[in-house]
Amino acid sequence: MNTRVDWSVYVITDRRTVGDRSLLEVITAALRGGATVIQLRDKDLTTLDMITFGQALHDLTQSMNVPLIVNDRVDVALAINAEGVHVGPRDMPAKMARQLIGPDRMLGVSVATVADAQQAVQDGADYVGVGDLYGTPSKPDAGPPIGPERLTAIAQSIAIPIVGIGGVTLANAAAVIKAGAAGVAVISAVLGAPDPLDAAQQLRRKVTR
Repeated sequence: MNTRVDWSVYVITDRRTVGDRSLLEVITAALRGGATVIQLRDKDLTTLDMITFGQALHDLTQSMNVPLIVNDRVDVALAINAEGVHVGPRDMPAKMARQLIGPDRMLGVSVATVADAQQAVQDGADYVGVGDLYGTPSKPDAGPPIGPERLTAIAQSIAIPIVGIGGVTLANAAAVIKAGAAGVAVISAVLGAPDPLDAAQQLRRKVTR
């Protein structure tokens, strides 16, 4: 897979975080503000609703020339022709996901240790999400935060891009990049902000700097 992707600001969808606002409108604002990757993540939608929303979201991301990654649901990613899939430890095994999506789509894998990361590379990952870095309310089962030091160890052990995730904010985003990440994955830091466009702009500036 050609992984010349700008991983700087990786925004993950979450309906609860946007509240009464339209998720599509909030994502549009985030893209205009500089989000470089969007991940569709929704554990509660039916398959049909996820495909319907995913198609609308993919139309949007394609119009902005930004890749769309689907969390966990390989079937949905294939149905909407998304650019990639992301799997975690409780999802479909990465090796199996790679076989299903083929060589031309991106595969991301959630990891928390050097061994996890090295296995992900062997299984065909194009990038890894490393966390939970600082503790996150959006994933109660994430386990204790691993901190940026672990991210550095992982970065030194593999040659594919790393996206830092878990409690990433404007205040600590630069530290995540300094630790070895190519970008930061966020939910509330952008989608929960009163002005998602401004929040994405500020985060992009911080990461790029």
